[in-house]
Amino acid sequence: MGKEFSITPRTVPRIETKYRRIVTPIPHPDSVPTLEKLRHFEPQSMRGQPPIVWEQAQDIFVNDKYGNRWLDWSSGVLVTNSGHCAPEVKRAILDQVNSNLLHNYCFPSEERAALVEELAALAPEGLKKVFLLTTGSEATECAIKLSRAHGIKVGGKKKIGIIGWERGYHGRTLGSQQAGGMAGQKNWIVNEDPAIITAPFPDGYWQTDTSFELFLKTVAARGLQPENVAGVIMETYQGVGPDFAPVEFVRQLRAWCDANQIVLTFDEVQAGFGRTGKFWAFEHYGVSPDLICCGKGISSSLPLSAVIGREAIMDQFPPGSMTSTHTGNPVSAAAALASLRIIVRDKLADNAAALEPLLLAGLKAIQAKHPSVIGHVTARGLVAGMQTVKPGKKEPDHDLAHAIIERCMWKGLLLFAPVGAWGQTVKIAPPLTIPRDALEESLAVLAEATDEAIAARV
Repeated sequence: MGKEFSITPRTVPRIETKYRRIVTPIPHPDSVPTLEKLRHFEPQSMRGQPPIVWEQAQDIFVNDKYGNRWLDWSSGVLVTNSGHCAPEVKRAILDQVNSNLLHNYCFPSEERAALVEELAALAPEGLKKVFLLTTGSEATECAIKLSRAHGIKVGGKKKIGIIGWERGYHGRTLGSQQAGGMAGQKNWIVNEDPAIITAPFPDGYWQTDTSFELFLKTVAARGLQPENVAGVIMETYQGVGPDFAPVEFVRQLRAWCDANQIVLTFDEVQAGFGRTGKFWAFEHYGVSPDLICCGKGISSSLPLSAVIGREAIMDQFPPGSMTSTHTGNPVSAAAALASLRIIVRDKLADNAAALEPLLLAGLKAIQAKHPSVIGHVTARGLVAGMQTVKPGKKEPDHDLAHAIIERCMWKGLLLFAPVGAWGQTVKIAPPLTIPRDALEESLAVLAEATDEAIAARV
């Protein structure tokens, strides 16, 4: 986990297709000074991504300044759902900049009012209060705070327990890391708060017991009784996969939370806004949460996140006591409003749903060819993952995932670095605007890169 990509230029075969163009060594020699400057002035934790210096990104493409073009399977880490630099989003940003309002803290603005109204309209019935923030971590931290405040309100000072999930991810701030379950990652924050626990996530692969009974036993074994639990926070799908919990499990979880006055939060930061073939990923379960944390794809561009929830939970604090310096920044709000309207108007969730069978079939074909090292593949809408394992073992293989992604880069297909609790997953997340033939071409590249990466190890 945490392996760097080489920044030494490598001569690779020339590629020229409808969607990809590679015409120089990768990375280009003239980009190396920029890469070295970043290494010198930034912490080493920032070095993990493929060493391509972006100059432009439009729709499904990423370009450097040297004539190379990649078909993007990253969406800038699941952000650009409506495509990179969508014309309507770009115009909304420019219009807002030209209006001479760039920042207004929590002072009222038409831009913020329009966005919260739109988000409330897109949320399920009963979830009509919207708090705008900047990052996904900020949103999940807020949900934890709201859950604990509500717990104390309805059950006293001992009702502060928070339940997350093993291999879960809610961000990189302290509280969000504690509620996540990435203890296997090097240098991840060790959780020493006894009121925050994690339960086995019922993904069906790493955790084969997917019963709700195991969840109840785990909570009890870790010292929490329902009357001491304030909230449960769950990624609608675990990003390592994407792995969804069984529908019946989630429905039982919803009923358990209701019976015990526990706030149920779905973390939709990477799952929302059409990514899984539905506007909200929790729609796959047929239940609604008490709080939604969202971000990333909300704007397809600028930093913005939100917590959307029930009035009784969202309105616990008096005026001025739950704000954020950049809440609903007018430029970010304008971008988000434009992006949301594109996603709805162009039915991008429907496009994601329509392409899911092709994406899953492509991954299953790769797995069938290499069953000893491709342990688990999943896809839902236009998010997918291919988990690599040591030959013949159920043991994560970060190096193989890294090698596959590097070879894809050389061939004009851009992914972000391996993800997951052990960095074993090749994660696939193209913009939701991707056409069918581009997805077919990129799947062929992935298959070829996988073949080569496996062959190179023999």
